[in-house]
Amino acid sequence: MTAIPFDNSFARLPAQMFTSLPPTPVAQPGWIARNTDLAILLGIDPEWFESAEALDVFAGNASAAGSAPLAQLYAAHQFGQWNPQLGDGRAILLGEVIATDGIRRDIQLKGSGRTPYSRSGDGRSWLGPVLREYVVSEAMYAMGVPTTRALAAVTTGEDVYREARLPGAILTRVAQSHIRVGTFQVHASRGDLIALQALFDHTVARHDPGATSPNAFLRAVVARQADLVARWMGLGFIHGVMNTDNCSVAGETIDYGPCAFMDAYHPGKVFSSIDQMGRYAFGNQPGIAAWNCAQLATALIPLMPDRDAAIEIFTQSVNTFPDLYAATWLSVFAAKLGISDPVPDDRALIEDLLDLMAAGGSDFTNTFANLASDTAQEQFADRDRFAAWHSRWVARRAPAFAAVMAKANPQIIPRNHQIEAIIQAGIKGDFAPFHAMLAAVTSPYDTLTPDRARFAAAPTDEEVVTRTFCGT
Repeated sequence: MTAIPFDNSFARLPAQMFTSLPPTPVAQPGWIARNTDLAILLGIDPEWFESAEALDVFAGNASAAGSAPLAQLYAAHQFGQWNPQLGDGRAILLGEVIATDGIRRDIQLKGSGRTPYSRSGDGRSWLGPVLREYVVSEAMYAMGVPTTRALAAVTTGEDVYREARLPGAILTRVAQSHIRVGTFQVHASRGDLIALQALFDHTVARHDPGATSPNAFLRAVVARQADLVARWMGLGFIHGVMNTDNCSVAGETIDYGPCAFMDAYHPGKVFSSIDQMGRYAFGNQPGIAAWNCAQLATALIPLMPDRDAAIEIFTQSVNTFPDLYAATWLSVFAAKLGISDPVPDDRALIEDLLDLMAAGGSDFTNTFANLASDTAQEQFADRDRFAAWHSRWVARRAPAFAAVMAKANPQIIPRNHQIEAIIQAGIKGDFAPFHAMLAAVTSPYDTLTPDRARFAAAPTDEEVVTRTFCGT
């Protein structure tokens, strides 16, 4: 068996779309975690995955047979401002595999050294963002949200410098592709129709083989983004940096930088230290996703024979976002309330509960997880209003509501204060807390045993995390 069964396609696209280069070797790699189940899905030899050679590959110290390492080029609107050239500044795409489920996936190293797109950065990652992305992406997968996944994490034996001297690490990330809205934007902005057409053909063949036109592709991306963000909202998840280079056309959650799950619910919640104006606040995420889709539409215009006609038809396609989002949002939140046959009138019931939660700072996850329990009212400051709402809910929920709710409401999410705790332990070389948390968040719907209950606890006042950081 080949160690990693690479079958690369992006590397055969026009050369101006990427830079071929290997990762930068590190001093002394060591394992943090390996995702054996994912490795098997990818067709990776499990015995090889345990080897010293595999450690060297995932640290960037050796090349796996068949890999075609490269850094991808893209541009972006960052916080609404146009940046004409970005790219993989600290990541290397090792190559692609066709997994055992028939789906093509990328294998990428994050934190693997400088590239031509690094600008003034060192191309490295410190340990904190690697542990955060590993835990959060695998938790998202376990909760059924489209996401990139973590295949491996290693230490480098080298320090990096951010606010202080910190231990370095590298994450191996798996995605259906790393093609972003910004990947289309860079070639459109340069008037490079050869690269833009090649990218379009490649992406459609990979993600939407039934799409017969740029508009059909756009509509598919709009639908995926609407579905994705509605699922984020149902978990209280805040991405933190929804720039167009962090918007995957495959519809996966990508680039877990200053992300966070809310504890106390508020629609205006912001965690990211770099989001000073709240552009990417929790409640703004649907509108931003639609805006990102509009930027994709703009980048696709050069592929159309008639610009004015393209603008009209693309506008109609982007404008399908609100209804698509609303339908998934209603389905997601109705299930959280044990309603198996949602109707439009249920929106008011859901929104009234969210208003109650916001007014009292109710814990988002625990409120839904315990809504049917005798202690549900303890999450609400105004218990009389909750009691009135509760009566309306009882009249609406399905006979088998408890089973519906159990599948829709995680008991455990990756809470910010617990992520900070595993990072602090990891800095000291102790990864046992990381592995314990990973086990808990990847079985989010299981019954809360005494050992698991600590991961469901809301933070104390002293533990509350108010800001998260990108880590670059």
